[in-house]
Amino acid sequence: MDKLKPMQDIHPDEKGRQVEGLYQSIKDIIQTARATAYRAVNFTIVQAYWHIGQQIIEVEQQGETRAKYGESLLAALSERLTKDFGKGFDERELRKIRQFYLSFSIRDSLRPELSWTHYRKLVSVENEQARMWYMNEAANERQWQSY
Repeated sequence: MDKLKPMQDIHPDEKGRQVEGLYQSIKDIIQTARATAYRAVNFTIVQAYWHIGQQIIEVEQQGETRAKYGESLLAALSERLTKDFGKGFDERELRKIRQFYLSFSIRDSLRPELSWTHYRKLVSVENEQARMWYMNEAANERQWQSY
């Protein structure tokens, strides 16, 4: 095993290359860790919204696509969720979450490569085959912008 030379014994050009190589290696580690954490957080949010949609449809609405008491359910939920958790739970967003569950009722079909923003766009595709095609293309290509 080669012994590393103390930094003071290394020629300045070689020292610069060592520092640059070390910097690039550490930079890659940090960028990879951040990207992995970002994807994990995004998919956790997607899964949470799927479960929220499931609760609205299966528990509160007894499996019907709309509650018998209409939008008053979403209004009440929105008011309380917004109070407890802040923005992001207005009635419009809860309708999207509900539609998300209806569009992707099989949780295992969700793709971890996609964010909630991707899925918000995908639920607007009415044709199921087309929606699945777009979902898979977006996940496989990772070039589909969701904004």
